[in-house]
Amino acid sequence: MPVPSFLNSVLGGAWTLRPLDVSDFSATWRADGPDGPLFVKTVPLARAPMLEAEADGLEALAASGTLRTPQLAGCWRDEERGQTILAMEWLDLARPDHGFGARFGRALAALHNTPPPDGGGRFGWHRHNVLGATPQLNTWSPQGGREGWLRFLTDQRLGALRERLARRGAPPALLMVLDPLIDGLECFFPADFSPRASLIHGDLWSGNRAMLKDGNPVVFDPAVSISDPEAELAMLELFGPAPAGFAEAYAEAGLLPDASDEGAVQRRKVYQLYHLLNHALLYGGGYMDQAERVARALLPR
Repeated sequence: MPVPSFLNSVLGGAWTLRPLDVSDFSATWRADGPDGPLFVKTVPLARAPMLEAEADGLEALAASGTLRTPQLAGCWRDEERGQTILAMEWLDLARPDHGFGARFGRALAALHNTPPPDGGGRFGWHRHNVLGATPQLNTWSPQGGREGWLRFLTDQRLGALRERLARRGAPPALLMVLDPLIDGLECFFPADFSPRASLIHGDLWSGNRAMLKDGNPVVFDPAVSISDPEAELAMLELFGPAPAGFAEAYAEAGLLPDASDEGAVQRRKVYQLYHLLNHALLYGGGYMDQAERVARALLPR
């Protein structure tokens, strides 16, 4: 376990580590030392961009002054020991109370309403990052507005995952239904559709948000980009409803799509398909079938 000695050298003092979990993505630890506990992630050096992108996303969200994130202690490449180490504030979490959803909704709306730090109205990010363990492409769209968003959604999101699935040997039935859907994405975005270019967390399922003991919402494990905020809301509700009170509080900012707008309903399914395709790529099995069903249902009759 070379991490304690590395933390001793970069942070000072004597640090001890307790293992927490090992996933397909990283190993996690609790580090105790002179500055209090830290949450630590490690990956092999070859996967350094994964943790560096996570650190970059956390810094971007924190800089918005809207959503609370764990404060970074540092992200380092330990060339000698062949590891990449990300250390951040240890968070003491509490069970969400009845007001959590509303506080979370206001904070997320504030993020989406804050002028993004880069891009000049285009969609993308200044670096690629990771969605789960899947590389997420973020090359800037050539322009903003509807046409820029369609290009980004086609090339950097759905099309990119379609190609990864093809290389992985996904069922031909899934690929065959994805091709006409991706080619015809413009039908889901009317001519007057003008997506807001907003910084989004990018992977805001329930496991990546929580409540601190002081009641404030906190988010972690981002896959940030400047995107349509409707894409954030779609992921938020992919695997279950948003927290009670969230929608009403988020709507106060004037950003919530009209629930009766069939176009918005269909767009949400398109955005959710991106995450289903990622799960199909990562886990296979039933996610392949679910992604195919959703894609097929979106095709024009």
